[in-house]
Amino acid sequence: MTSTIDKPGKAIILYDSMSVGGSTDKLIDSIGRNLAEAGAYVEKARCKPNADYSFVKEFDLVLLGAPIYYLLVASKLSGSLSQSNLRAALKGKKVALFVICGSPEPMAHFLYLPQLKMHLENPVILAEKVFSPAETSDPKAIAEFTTNILDAYGKAN
Repeated sequence: MTSTIDKPGKAIILYDSMSVGGSTDKLIDSIGRNLAEAGAYVEKARCKPNADYSFVKEFDLVLLGAPIYYLLVASKLSGSLSQSNLRAALKGKKVALFVICGSPEPMAHFLYLPQLKMHLENPVILAEKVFSPAETSDPKAIAEFTTNILDAYGKAN
């Protein structure tokens, strides 16, 4: 029997996307639904570069994700990490990272995930995922990512 202590009580998905209701929003909704089915209370928020992120301290788990545009992580997420208090709020937090891009996965791991990591100070990175456009609507790929996060969360406690 798994203890609820091994699962995040509260999770937030911080993300950026140029569109509303597109593949990124649908992916985030699916990830959130999977986490909620595992027992977590889940919120999501679009990033704004100069916002106050002190509320992040209330969450046990933080997911950061965005699509890649012109070889860069979407600007509002990267701007939030470099221009606001988000970086400080994430210090020591359990974090999962994901990007959405059409590049081959090895290239994406080499070029895009480091764009998120370079702004983080001492987080516990539980999982990383590069979603191809086709995987953003693939329940199996989404469930695998969510399972990886939950398994790593349990081991990190």
